[in-house]
Amino acid sequence: MKYLAFIRHSESYRSGPPPAALMKAMGEYVERSKKEGTLVDTGGLLPSKDGFRIRLSNEKITVTDGPFTETKEIISGWAIIEASSKEKAVAFSREFMELHRKHWPSFEGESEVRPMFAPNLGP
Repeated sequence: MKYLAFIRHSESYRSGPPPAALMKAMGEYVERSKKEGTLVDTGGLLPSKDGFRIRLSNEKITVTDGPFTETKEIISGWAIIEASSKEKAVAFSREFMELHRKHWPSFEGESEVRPMFAPNLGP
């Protein structure tokens, strides 16, 4: 089963680059996980000031440019995980967050992981 994982945290962490040790550790983790077949794809997102939102409400579509100051947390990156069970997806995501704990001790955030829709899943 494929899962979509994304990491969410305060946009204040975007004021500077992540610690070099974290980036090195994540690079090694990504490379190893891709070779193992656990990680399908991954990517990071630029700050919300570079983005926009398109909203449909009351039959009207509106476009709002970033930054999104009313947002307490932003999504800064994503990954598509291939895991045979929820437990394995949890283990993958815990290890990813462990890299943050170890190499960026002041970091606070969360990773949300959700099964991806497939023909045999969902409504």
